[in-house]
Amino acid sequence: MTGGARGCGLAFAEGLAEAGADVAIFDIIPPVQAFFDIEKKYGVKTKHYIVDVSSIESLNAGFASFKSDFGGELDICVPCAGINRNLGFLETPFEDYQKLLGVNVTGVYYTAQLAAKQMIENGTKKGSIVLVASIASYMAIRSQLSSAYCGTKGAVRAMVPAIAAELVKYVSWKKPICTIPKLWLTSAGDSCQ
Repeated sequence: MTGGARGCGLAFAEGLAEAGADVAIFDIIPPVQAFFDIEKKYGVKTKHYIVDVSSIESLNAGFASFKSDFGGELDICVPCAGINRNLGFLETPFEDYQKLLGVNVTGVYYTAQLAAKQMIENGTKKGSIVLVASIASYMAIRSQLSSAYCGTKGAVRAMVPAIAAELVKYVSWKKPICTIPKLWLTSAGDSCQ
């Protein structure tokens, strides 16, 4: 789970733990207390790693640590990390757009790629990669200035069928899927889109 320290990622991580999955999260920030409560609440193993998904070096290090700590057992991957700058189309600087692409597109793509490689190496039989887009991949969010964000989430939605088509020859597990959350408020008070 990327972006699992709070917000949507934490909510997804808790849902997986409730279903009995051990949970590892990658995030650039330490997790909130609710993450640490998951292990005791659901009787699963949890671990967090400080990982910048926009850096392939950081992702590789995170996956190597995960492999060591969890014996490489990976059945579900949810690349959920995402950022928004809430800047209008005419005011979005190049650097901010590149940061959005790095986290929201490149980070999702390479997290999914590294997870798929790990699943193939393990011979995973019942695996899933769930890419998290947004309702913003279909429509503008009236309360936000988010043209750049909408574009990055549209890219996530667009990559899923192609990734699934390429992976079908390697695996018998579920194809990558995309979830399209709408805007809601998480228990931590973060807006989750």
